[in-house]
Amino acid sequence: MKNFLLILALSVLIYSCGTGNSAMNDSSSETVKNDTIRIANDSLEYEILIIEPGFESWLISQPPRGFYGQSLLESKNRLFVSEYNNRVLQPARYSRNLYTEQINYDSSVDYGYEVNYLLYNYFVYFQDKYNQKFIGARN
Repeated sequence: MKNFLLILALSVLIYSCGTGNSAMNDSSSETVKNDTIRIANDSLEYEILIIEPGFESWLISQPPRGFYGQSLLESKNRLFVSEYNNRVLQPARYSRNLYTEQINYDSSVDYGYEVNYLLYNYFVYFQDKYNQKFIGARN
């Protein structure tokens, strides 16, 4: 009887460890799905996809929409995109894992407030998360 209880307890322990792993994998894939932000406008033919685990929950803690004016966001985004694109062109100096491809941001196009707000906040998040410093970034 003592051996039976020991085997039963060991079986339950092994089983519970195995089921915990599958539950973790399922929830982490859900998090990635939830942390994908898509912004598209067919008339302007642009699309922004932000696929970064943790970005959406981080965004909630930032100043709300309307806190910054659109012209401020546009000027910051011009600086950040320029800096980011320069780093893409210098793979020997900056990691290809962080700076994968250039961002096509045309300052003469009015992308609207939402796009500029999310792009600005993504750059702030990117700098904080990966310990990068861009010209004109907030302290």
